[in-house]
Amino acid sequence: MAEPPRVPPEMFRFTSTERADLHTAVLHAFGEAGERLVTALTVDEVRERLRSVGWYAPVSEQDLAATLKQLAGWGLLDVIFNHAGSFATAEEYERRNLQYSLTRRGEAAFAGMQHAMAALSSVGALQTAVLDALADRLGELDGLLRDPDPGRNRRIFTCLQELEGHLDGLRANTKQFNGELQRLLRVEGADLAAFHEVKAATVAYLQEFVTSLEQRGETIAAALESVAGHGVSVLHARALDGADLPRVPGAEHATAWLAVRAARWEGLRSWFALEDGSAPRVRRLHDVARRAIVSLLQVLDRITDSRRRSSSAAADFRTLARWFATAPGEDDAHRLWDAAFGLGSARHAHLGHADAELIPAGVPWAAAEPVEVSALLRSRGRTERMGRTGKVRDVATLKAERRKRAEQERAELEAAWAALATTGAMRLSQLGKLDHDTFGRLLDLLGRALAERPDSTGFRRAVTSDGRVEIVLRAPEDGAVAVLRTPEGWFRGPDYLIDVRTLGEAGLRGRAANA
Repeated sequence: MAEPPRVPPEMFRFTSTERADLHTAVLHAFGEAGERLVTALTVDEVRERLRSVGWYAPVSEQDLAATLKQLAGWGLLDVIFNHAGSFATAEEYERRNLQYSLTRRGEAAFAGMQHAMAALSSVGALQTAVLDALADRLGELDGLLRDPDPGRNRRIFTCLQELEGHLDGLRANTKQFNGELQRLLRVEGADLAAFHEVKAATVAYLQEFVTSLEQRGETIAAALESVAGHGVSVLHARALDGADLPRVPGAEHATAWLAVRAARWEGLRSWFALEDGSAPRVRRLHDVARRAIVSLLQVLDRITDSRRRSSSAAADFRTLARWFATAPGEDDAHRLWDAAFGLGSARHAHLGHADAELIPAGVPWAAAEPVEVSALLRSRGRTERMGRTGKVRDVATLKAERRKRAEQERAELEAAWAALATTGAMRLSQLGKLDHDTFGRLLDLLGRALAERPDSTGFRRAVTSDGRVEIVLRAPEDGAVAVLRTPEGWFRGPDYLIDVRTLGEAGLRGRAANA
């Protein structure tokens, strides 16, 4: 089992000390000098470089010396003695004799810091152009490997480097975009309008990416197989020849270089063409994008519903809680409670007896006879009102109109089936000219037949939903084209061999018996 990489404990200590800003600025000064091919700096040169990287605060000699000493103690800087220089005084010798340069650990720490800052400021993306670039580079490698000329090896090396760079970009962008996408699914924006626009734009972006992702993945997988057909070892050997690696006695760079290339190639195959039968990562990326589209659409629906409703129970209770918290006194809080939860006076106290003259006016309410209270007072807030019975509607005329319309539609349907019925197999072009309704019925029959699988003889069979009409269809072997004309225009398509039969009652009984 592979162990996780271990980072030296002192490698990034410079970012967490009290002088982290000064340590970072000094390291950045050395990194900028390295980009200008200056490998060693004196104390005075470090001070000058600090201004070029944006550090304008005054730094004392003791602080700068302590910083350089601390970075050297962590293994990020190396101290070099310049014995070739000439010095006039002992102090000048002390200041100019010591030079500092980045160690390999220091270069790695500076590169890690730059990568971290770039990752924080970058935005992930799903770029179809990267997939197209991968396919183009693989196609170019296939063409280069067909030519045995050693002069092509330099281009094979650069093409392989470009291919690996595109793969690294695809990995980084996909991982970062997936992280941002999952955070977007969890976030709850304060501005619902802007939040809605962001998620709607993300859905459109994902749909555009997913549209041709499967086709591009298959293209890259086919190009991988073509390149692998020449031999992956041959590819790497020719790329190694074109790399012109330095030949240092006692150091074997070629073995490590080939091992890295082999690992990169396996990573490319794991993305697009696995051999163990499991799904490649590009297929999983397709599934993740699909699920994200569904999740985002569900979130958009919830946002739309919440914006459509004027308020929600949760929002009402939060508002009520704020009112309780700001109530001037306890009596006001009790009145607010009664008003909010309907604990006021009884709404049926205004109801009177059916015969008010039987009860004297001086009888207390508690001693009076009870009155009947409607149940609608609790559910609807109003009493029952007896009105006139509604007039019974005469539907005889409506039934007659519906019956007449149904008979007319049935007659038109029977006429259409009769017009389409054939006495045997015939070409579609023999139907000639059809009215628009009959043409619509024909298209429905053709669609049903084409949706079925052909049998061993090549025929397709389908029946209408009511089981009254059956069509038998076969594709033309000669590739002929039929043209049908209707009052609305003309239709052009394959000249199928069709046989349309009206089964009738006997046919229906026979099919039921066979079933």
